[in-house]
Order: sequence, then structure tokens, then C-alpha cells
Amino acid sequence: MALREELERQGNWLFRWRSYLPLLIVPLFIIALYSSALVGRGTLGAERKYWELFCFILAMLGFSLRCLTVGFTPTGTSGRNTKEQIATVLNTTGVYSVIRHPLYLGNLTVIFGLLLFIKVWWFAAIGGLLFWIYYERIAFAEEEFLRRKFGAPYLDWAEKTPAFWPRFRNWQRPNLTFSIRKVLKREYSGFFAVIASFTCLNIFKEIAFNAWHAHLDPMWVVLFGAGLAVYLTLRTLKKKTKILDVPGR
Repeated sequence: MALREELERQGNWLFRWRSYLPLLIVPLFIIALYSSALVGRGTLGAERKYWELFCFILAMLGFSLRCLTVGFTPTGTSGRNTKEQIATVLNTTGVYSVIRHPLYLGNLTVIFGLLLFIKVWWFAAIGGLLFWIYYERIAFAEEEFLRRKFGAPYLDWAEKTPAFWPRFRNWQRPNLTFSIRKVLKREYSGFFAVIASFTCLNIFKEIAFNAWHAHLDPMWVVLFGAGLAVYLTLRTLKKKTKILDVPGR
């Protein structure tokens, strides 16, 4: 099998199982958590809180990029499909005019915020490299699909639009208006996942640092409670009503 076909095959496999494969990094996380506990017990509380806030804000910036992207896209694109690639039209305006894979860049930014939270440099470096390769393979498979489906229009757009590093001078106004309802319908679970992940990491760090004398920072309790309330509210609206439905979006 030629390298191009092999990379596409790998990318499609990773694309299909992308919701579960990140769990493979858990053993590294446990080792990193132990290392963090060995060197972090003397860290001042204020310093730790500022670092945790920085990591959380970084992750939310990545999540915001996802929301900005999703809010301008039509139906049939930028979806959460897992079995196969789907694209009814080629997105080339808005965020897609400055970068080809804004959703993956957003995901990588969220993940990097989580990796940095542990405050172990080798964990962030190894995890960042693994996830970069991971999304690079998925992006390659997606681009092969788009190349075959859209042909010359795709090649013209890809020629002038970077894959992961934004080129802001290419900005073109989106064809559609921003739909907050689509964002709420599509991204509410991701929003809660980010908050829940940081809360869980904080609990693990507290246990590692202070054994069974750990106490959860009230900030994370409030954030988790607010995130859970938003999640349950939007999930109910999505499942039980049509309030969040937008024709063609």
C-alpha cells in the first residue's frame, strides 16, 4: 500500500474512534500526576490558582474557536459524524477562509490547556506531540475525501489556506449569519466536557498532593455546578423541544 493510501487509512480509523483513543494517554497521566505531586506540594496556593485559571482560559479559547466555526456553517458540514466523512458543501468563507481545520485547532488548544494543567513539562510535550500526530492523520484523511468530492475548487482553496496556522489576511465574510442556536445545540456537551475535565483534574491533583486531606477549590465547585445546569437545560431543550432547531443549519 502506498504511503498516501496508508496515511488515509490510518486517518479514517482514528476519525472513527476519535472519541475513545485519547483515553490511551491515561497511564502517562497517572505517572505525570505522581511527578507533579512530588514537586508541587510546596507551591503557593495563589500561584497554583493563577496557573489553573490560565490553563482553563486557554482551553476555553480553543472551545470558543469551535463555537465561532460551528455558528457560521450550514447543515451537512463540520459535524460530529464518526463512521465516515460527510460534507455536502465546501466551507471556504469565515473562519475557513483563514484556516482549513479550525475545529481541530480548537480541539488541540483545549487539549493543550488540559495537558498544561498538570504542570509537568514532559507530559505536556509528549501529549502535545501525540495529539498533533493524531489530528494530522485525521486531517489528511478528511482532505483526501474533500479532494475527491470537490476537485478543483478544493485544490484552489487549499492552495491559499493554511491547514493549522491561520492566515488572517485571507479573511472572507461568511456566507451565513452566525447562529447562536446552532452553537448551543451542537456544543453544549463539549462545553460541559471541558469544565468537567478540569474539575476532575483538580480533584486528582488535590488527592495526589494532599492524600485524603484533599479539599476541592470552591471555584471549581461553582464552575462544575453552573456547567452541569447549562448542560441539563440545553440537553432538555434539544431532546424535548424544537427551540434550538434552525432550518438549513
